[in-house]
Amino acid sequence: MTVISLLTFHFKAEVLDEALAELSNVLNDTRKRPGCEGVEVVQDTKDTTKVTAVERWASIEDDTAYRAWRAGEGKAVPGLASYLAGAPVLTINELRGDL
Repeated sequence: MTVISLLTFHFKAEVLDEALAELSNVLNDTRKRPGCEGVEVVQDTKDTTKVTAVERWASIEDDTAYRAWRAGEGKAVPGLASYLAGAPVLTINELRGDL
């Protein structure tokens, strides 16, 4: 089952450019993880500080393994936290290709 995970960030306006650069670095590592079929980033047109990473995973197991890696040895993203205006929001969705 393909999984689409949406990770939404609200960045501080005064450091938005730096935050996007750091996010780009973080997502390069994400794209290299087993089962990652791609990551795209979308930015709200009305509130440009709201940015969502749209991740596509081959399975829920791949997504789960990635989250465990990020929480453990892959936690090389503490620098991103300093750019946040609030806690990121994660939603994990099953792709329904049958509809």
